[in-house]
Amino acid sequence: MAYQIKGFNPHTFIDWEGKLASVIYLPGCNFRCPFCHTKDLVSGIDTLSNIPLEQIERFLDQKKGWIDSIVIGGGEPTLHNDLAQLLTELKNYGLLVKLDTNGTRPDVLGNLLSAKLVDYIAMDVKAPLVKEKYEQVVKAEADIAAVEASIQLLLSGAVKYEFRTTVVPTLLDRRDILQIARRLAGAKRYVLQQFSPKNTLDESMSDIKPYSFEELKYMAQLANEFVKNCFVRGA
Repeated sequence: MAYQIKGFNPHTFIDWEGKLASVIYLPGCNFRCPFCHTKDLVSGIDTLSNIPLEQIERFLDQKKGWIDSIVIGGGEPTLHNDLAQLLTELKNYGLLVKLDTNGTRPDVLGNLLSAKLVDYIAMDVKAPLVKEKYEQVVKAEADIAAVEASIQLLLSGAVKYEFRTTVVPTLLDRRDILQIARRLAGAKRYVLQQFSPKNTLDESMSDIKPYSFEELKYMAQLANEFVKNCFVRGA
């Protein structure tokens, strides 16, 4: 079957901590976060060629014993109706699967978990779960109830997971991170990601100076009152 695979990273130690993984990128997203650093997967889809799954499978065959896991990123992978079929094919290789998602399709997440097609989920929580604030950050309509349902699904312990927030000055501050952390109370893992002003969907974001590591670390300390393990990544 021809899947819409628009990117492939054969080797990474970054996308799944403690594992040597490959990454498959699927196009399209229902958000338009101005700080997104995979803008071609959001707004430049027509300029990207498809990568045949067979090509990736040949690579995985060659790297058996080395690559033990694969990450499905985007874009927003859960928008693809053939996602479960793709994951089934990858699972046939004996690979562990991590899914990156914005949590707007909890029904898809639930079905993937019921079918045991995902071993780890990284869910972005873009902002405090207030519709006006969320839409200010993602620059699109946001179904807060759907995001809430995905959060609850992960908190139930159905799969290993992490929540993560990209902390962008002008969009989020300490109070916002505390509000998110309160909603994630009891979460095992919450990651504050450093904002990178390079190659963003909105080019004007290049003028924004990221928070210092010290400031992000302080935010993580505040969040740790509510979640079990909050730390900074990318600073």
